[in-house]
Amino acid sequence: MANIQELLESGVHFGHLTRKWNPNMAPYIYTERNGVHIIDLYKTSAKIDEASAALQKIANSGRKILFVATKKQAKDIVAEKAKAVNMPYITERWPGGMLTNFVTIRKAVKKMTSIDRMKTDGSFDALSKREKLQINRQREKLEKNLGSISDMTRLPGALFVIDVKKEHIAVAEAQKLNIPIFAMVDTNSDPRPIDFVIPANDDASKSIDKVLSHVTDAIAEGLTERKADKEKAKADKEKKAEVPAKEEAK
Repeated sequence: MANIQELLESGVHFGHLTRKWNPNMAPYIYTERNGVHIIDLYKTSAKIDEASAALQKIANSGRKILFVATKKQAKDIVAEKAKAVNMPYITERWPGGMLTNFVTIRKAVKKMTSIDRMKTDGSFDALSKREKLQINRQREKLEKNLGSISDMTRLPGALFVIDVKKEHIAVAEAQKLNIPIFAMVDTNSDPRPIDFVIPANDDASKSIDKVLSHVTDAIAEGLTERKADKEKAKADKEKKAEVPAKEEAK
């Protein structure tokens, strides 16, 4: 299980002011202290394990997990952790229709690729100074908003959200498409639309880092298992191919 002491030291248990609470978070609240709700870390630990096991399976199946966090204190942590396990992430602005209008988003990503191709095949050099400037600006804007999802060729197998209140559009789009939603949910948020709720402080960078470390470790494990399974299947295939060859030689 996720270590309770470590979660405590990272401040995962600090919720919001009691007057800002969402009553649907009641099952995950342990107590109230100085007007602030305290999250039950035993429940958090169990939920981290549950979410980690499910994310490991998704990673093992070869599908992508899209991380979403546009709040300041989460952006850099999410980018770093998602990159480490080669998963897509959105840390700038959620592009409306990112999931529900995925075809259009893919077109924008392809536009980025075609600009890169222009630069390598020499056709970019033939443009005027003004055109080059316009294209470079367009490329920068696309990179900023969509660069981190350029490898996502199909809809993700799951969404991992930090702060479901802030990312409510992403949550609504995933719900519409029945994409499983994993999220760090603070005491001021509604856990009901979330499939895998991790009750946790979603404002402190230490807390975000701690929870993400657990889930990305599980994803890395799933990817390692997938690689091992593929290598085993390849070796078995080669072995089977050797047998008829030996028979033929006889």
